[in-house]
Amino acid sequence: MSDASTASATTASDKASAAWIERYEGSLLNLFGRPQLVLDHGDGAWVWDVDGRRYLDLVGGIAVNALGHNHPALVAAVSKQAGQLVHVSNFFTSIPQVELAEKLLHLAKAPEGSAVFFCNSGTEALEAAIKLARRTGRTGIVAAEGAFHGRTTGALALTHKPAYREPFEPLIPGVTHVPWGDEAALRSALGPQTSALVLEPIQGEAGVRPADGDYLRLARELTHEVGALLILDEVQTGIGRTGAWFGFQHAGVVPDAITLAKGLGGGVPIGALMTFGPRVSTMLTPGNHGSTFGGNPLACAAGLAVLGAIESQGLLEHARVAGEHLERRVLALGHPLVTGVRGAGLMRAITLAADVSATVAALAREAGFIVNPVAPDALRLVPPLVITTDELDLLIDALPELLDAASTPKDTP
Repeated sequence: MSDASTASATTASDKASAAWIERYEGSLLNLFGRPQLVLDHGDGAWVWDVDGRRYLDLVGGIAVNALGHNHPALVAAVSKQAGQLVHVSNFFTSIPQVELAEKLLHLAKAPEGSAVFFCNSGTEALEAAIKLARRTGRTGIVAAEGAFHGRTTGALALTHKPAYREPFEPLIPGVTHVPWGDEAALRSALGPQTSALVLEPIQGEAGVRPADGDYLRLARELTHEVGALLILDEVQTGIGRTGAWFGFQHAGVVPDAITLAKGLGGGVPIGALMTFGPRVSTMLTPGNHGSTFGGNPLACAAGLAVLGAIESQGLLEHARVAGEHLERRVLALGHPLVTGVRGAGLMRAITLAADVSATVAALAREAGFIVNPVAPDALRLVPPLVITTDELDLLIDALPELLDAASTPKDTP
């Protein structure tokens, strides 16, 4: 086995990690639970903790580290920009901001008159999208069951999970959630009071559940019929994650707006709302919205470096091929606990026949692999787009032993 096996020789109670976690718990709000690791540095698809153990990172900051860790193009771009100009107010603009907006519009094949608003995160991009929807003069928004659109209060109203919503209700009114992929429910929910339909091309938080292409095309048709906006949340599916620049491009639809974040900055915080065509792009006017840090030169330089590296390294095609390789090899294991692999490109879930994903993830971490138990019966894999098939094979080769261990009944004392 690779060097990753060395991680199994130690535990999370190692001295340096334990000391930092104790300090963490004494100084940070407990919003994320106990940290699993204290990471120190990374390179490509690998990270090291403060005790020197190495892990293959198959989560990539939850689809954020598109270029992996310590990518030379991203490091060079951020270093250069930091030495030149980090931030300006929105009284001004900068060359990286304009160039990044133009590049995104080009990659999305957005029609003339389209435009971009930059912010700092995916949830902020959703807040801008909600305000865009309100500018239709209507207040109804339709979202999907299983959706995750963020945790700020506006975006939270569109997020479906009760555990996230209920402590903060009442949220903004007018939001209707429809069963995921149910065409009849979609037809019934959309009407003359609907301002927008908001969907993810692939639901990440719900366990990497893809939308059928026909479903997205129907969504486009129905929103046109009732005069509502079709807003696609591309926070996780955008920037090459699925093997195309944006998830909507697989279905051949043109949305009215998309939200972006995660992979766009490769780890430097940045989000965006992109509006398609002059009608939608003129709905928000000066004073309607804003962001102090959004679109600053540093974040935009990072975004340009990420997009440039994806192009120059052929990472769209690589994401598609590597994702298919992963699916084919996992299914070929024939392990009784594996029921399937779903998703696209390098946004995948290995689905399981039992609710043991958290146990598998813990065992994997001890063996030197970082995976995400996104649902009790699903493991989410959203690794850096630079991960090689040989690196993916390290996890796949280790899976049978991990799954066997997770499914073996423990002796009771």
